[in-house]
Amino acid sequence: MNNLHSDFSHLAPAVEHVAALSNEDRLRRIRSDRWIGYTRARSALQRMEDLFSWPNKQRMPNLLIIGPTNNGKSMIVEKFRRDHFVAPAAEGGDREYIPVVVVQTPSEPSVARFYSGLLAGIGAPIRRQARVAELEQLALQLLKAVKARILIIDELHNVLAGKTDARREFLNLLRFIGNELRIPIVGVGTRDAYLAIRSDDQLENRFEPVPLPAWEEGDELLSLLASFSTVFPLKRPSFIATTEMSRHVLSRTEGTIGEIAKLLTAAAVAAVESGEEAINQRTLSLAEYQSPNERRRAFERMLL
Repeated sequence: MNNLHSDFSHLAPAVEHVAALSNEDRLRRIRSDRWIGYTRARSALQRMEDLFSWPNKQRMPNLLIIGPTNNGKSMIVEKFRRDHFVAPAAEGGDREYIPVVVVQTPSEPSVARFYSGLLAGIGAPIRRQARVAELEQLALQLLKAVKARILIIDELHNVLAGKTDARREFLNLLRFIGNELRIPIVGVGTRDAYLAIRSDDQLENRFEPVPLPAWEEGDELLSLLASFSTVFPLKRPSFIATTEMSRHVLSRTEGTIGEIAKLLTAAAVAAVESGEEAINQRTLSLAEYQSPNERRRAFERMLL
């Protein structure tokens, strides 16, 4: 029993001390967001790092990160933004320095809503009923003032939600911003984002796709599960990096990292609350988790 309370060598060094805390503190840590650096995520981050340091030229390279919903795209974006956050004081004055600017594509793609979201993202005041031309000039001026070095446009698949004219206008906007600012653009979205970019020959040539497919059986998934097993502050080892466990996890999560994290987090919570102190078949069965398919069926039953 002494090992249960003192030997936490199965955990990552940064987590070992957490395993000795109270259940309440450990549950708080288990439920918090965490970064798991798997191969495709590290590769996408490196590609973004390459763009971040790209020398200024007339035609800058762009990326298009594509993957299913809930498959880690936003976590990659947030990790990149955190890595390049610079406090305002670092510039030695009142002017804020924002090297990485992130904006979300509006659900109804329009140039005015995009510029308004962009200005809100960098904390700029927006005059009511401002014309598109005013919003455009203000956005371009401020992006230059904050020394933006890369622009990340999330939810780019929303472009396809607009009518033909609105889609064309929005795609023209992407070309214009890239040409005007001469900074790289990273588009992020589902397969529909790729279809939107493909509809414009010039943009298709400018955006290099970086796919983040759903997870499948294999060494990469086993490595991911092994990483998860070391970051939850449980007092016993979780032997989940096995073929049997990986198949179980895939069958319940449909292979997206967001669902995998949700299932394993719920199992880790059950491990603490039950005293099992490890993720195993028992705690996976105790986990308060519904698979995407189970949630869909429950919703469909409500509609009947």
